Amino acid sequence: MGFISWIILGLIAGVIARLILPGKQGGGWITALITGLIGAVLGGWIASLLGVGAMDEFWSFGTWIFAIAGGVIVAFAWQAITRRTSRTEA
Repeated sequence: MGFISWIILGLIAGVIARLILPGKQGGGWITALITGLIGAVLGGWIASLLGVGAMDEFWSFGTWIFAIAGGVIVAFAWQAITRRTSRTEA
């Protein structure tokens, strides 16, 4: 799968991850899209290791599920980091 396809998948995964996670998230939509991109690459890599999807298959169901799950995990981690730093500064 090409670089542009991973960007598109990451942006979609970031939006879905933002909709799944409850509560206020720091950083706005740009941060959600970046964490989605990172999560999509991470999830796609894990899916290819497990044999569920392949890094070069854009329309693979397993790749999409793992990309969205990776986006949720990275967004959750980002939310935990920003929540912790905002509490210590206040």
